[in-house]
Amino acid sequence: MRRLAAVPKLLPGLGLAAVLATAATLVAALHGGPQMLYALFFGMSLNHLGRAGRTGAGVEFASRTVLRLGVGLLGARITAAQIVALGWQTAVVVVLAVLSTLWTALWLGRRLGLSRAQNVLAGGAVAICGASAALAIAAVLPRHKDSERFTLVVVVTVTLLSTVAMVLYPLVVRLLGLPPALGGLFLGGTIHDVAQVVGAGYTINPATGDAATVVKLFRVTLLTLVVAGAAYVFRDERAAAAQPAADGAPASKPSLLPWFLWLFIGMVLLNSSGMLAPAVLQGLGEVSRVCLVVAIAALGMKTSFKQLARMGWQPVKLIVAETLWLAIFVLAAVLCMR
Repeated sequence: MRRLAAVPKLLPGLGLAAVLATAATLVAALHGGPQMLYALFFGMSLNHLGRAGRTGAGVEFASRTVLRLGVGLLGARITAAQIVALGWQTAVVVVLAVLSTLWTALWLGRRLGLSRAQNVLAGGAVAICGASAALAIAAVLPRHKDSERFTLVVVVTVTLLSTVAMVLYPLVVRLLGLPPALGGLFLGGTIHDVAQVVGAGYTINPATGDAATVVKLFRVTLLTLVVAGAAYVFRDERAAAAQPAADGAPASKPSLLPWFLWLFIGMVLLNSSGMLAPAVLQGLGEVSRVCLVVAIAALGMKTSFKQLARMGWQPVKLIVAETLWLAIFVLAAVLCMR
């Protein structure tokens, strides 16, 4: 009953985030460009409402619970058959690319003066699926005063780099004359966001677009392992950073697998079983996209351009270096397989 009573308090902030998400969707549809980036910038333009009395609770709800729901529903896009169809060589290349990118982030980030949690966040965003991965990994990392600002820097940077890659990487595929399977491996194994992978692949031909999409979805499935690993490694830090309960009791230790990760796994299993109609799966995928856009608008309202600038250039340097490493690694593997 207490949760139901809290719903009216959430509506102003949640509604505002939904309006900004709708505006971002319309602008992206009319003029092109990354929908999440528009939502982030629209949210930041209303930063003064992010923690205001009437809208603060709803904005916080959107940036946390709605975000987790969107990540969980991403599993509706993936089936076990798609993963099996990749073949073991392609799967090995993708797994090694993800692991080596994470290692690069940890190694280089330490030298740039970033924390271990920040390195994991940046590495996972580049290695897995861009903004969606950044939001999912951030949900299981310890929360500090700069956590949300760093997450937004990562989201902005990976989205911009993914858009650039969507334009440039198909030129590499055409220049090298890669067949659809290898061209799809390069595009799906390197570009950060799913939408940009689809755009890049189908600008070449349908076969390359299909291959790139499947490879990218396999990368997305690895998100469960990365999030679970981060949740385990940072479990004690999250518990230490958590607020104590209202009665003064210490905060409970976070679960190893958060509920949205179980939802992700359940969606993959349901999709693989064929129990859900294609229209239902398409609808769940759309709900996931809407949730993530609403969440990123809410996160934008919780920070400002000035606060974002205070993070400096170190995160950007790290993400650019990771992106270059990932492209070089996958391209070298593709040329060896040719």
